[in-house]
Amino acid sequence: MYTNPTLKYWNGRIDSESDMDSFRYHQRVRLAPISELAISSNASKTFGLIGFKCDEGVKRNKGRIGAAEGPDHIRQYLAKLPCHLPSQTELVDAGDVICESTEMETAQSELGSAVARILDSEAIPIILGGGHETLFGHYLGIRKYIGPKAKLGIINIDAHFDMRPYEKESSSGTMFKQILDEDQSCGYLCVGIQKQGNTKALFETADRSEVDYILEEDLSLNEMDETKRRINEFVKKNDYIILTLCTDVIDSAYAPGVSAPSPFGLNPKLVRAIIRHVVSNDKILSFDISEVNPSLDENNKTVTLAAHLLNEVLLHFK
Repeated sequence: MYTNPTLKYWNGRIDSESDMDSFRYHQRVRLAPISELAISSNASKTFGLIGFKCDEGVKRNKGRIGAAEGPDHIRQYLAKLPCHLPSQTELVDAGDVICESTEMETAQSELGSAVARILDSEAIPIILGGGHETLFGHYLGIRKYIGPKAKLGIINIDAHFDMRPYEKESSSGTMFKQILDEDQSCGYLCVGIQKQGNTKALFETADRSEVDYILEEDLSLNEMDETKRRINEFVKKNDYIILTLCTDVIDSAYAPGVSAPSPFGLNPKLVRAIIRHVVSNDKILSFDISEVNPSLDENNKTVTLAAHLLNEVLLHFK
């Protein structure tokens, strides 16, 4: 199911109605149904925002549901932020793909079509999840757009590999195994992996699949050079890069509103530094953020942080 965009969540303080330097995001956003998406003739860069309202993958993964409400809450908190985008950059809200009942695979396919449509329109896809099953639909759209032969690299900022078996059913914990089993030209780098978030069997699965990963305990804001080097090496091996952020990678003191909180998660400033580095690369195509669960949040900490990190993506995207 698809729903058209609405201005319901795009509102906030107005400092000026004419001075663009005083605008907030709710004054800069434009609405366009996905079937009518087109960039403005005077735009130098266009971001196409699409929501993915789905909890089914988290439910199948025995997690705490509620992330389907994430897209609207992220919009609401991004809307209030001052907009520092250049005047020739536009932000278009293209609505939402909604998972009806248990039809997750159908919804992922629909999201893939929407992502490909955004790219065909020469816009940059920005996907708001939803559980992290969002990534599989995101991937389907990118692969459809770039074709089967291009080397695609996925950088996942996450505490989990999401490479569980999927013989019985897919979920928010299986996507990367699904992708790597079927797509021999796809590379995978996971940044922020936690030993306490993955079994030994999952580490063995990742090693067999030649997954690149950086452990949470090896990451530091003061030692970003090594992290950047690892990311740059991965990027060089691929033709295109997509970035996915699972907010459960962040320390639960800052991001309590997720399905699986991380007491030893990453500091938000470190996540911001990683995001800035990845999205400033020439090969970056798209971004998604997942697992923001407003029903589990405390004083809107997680949604506020998600909006600020999304703002970083929009400001630093190549």
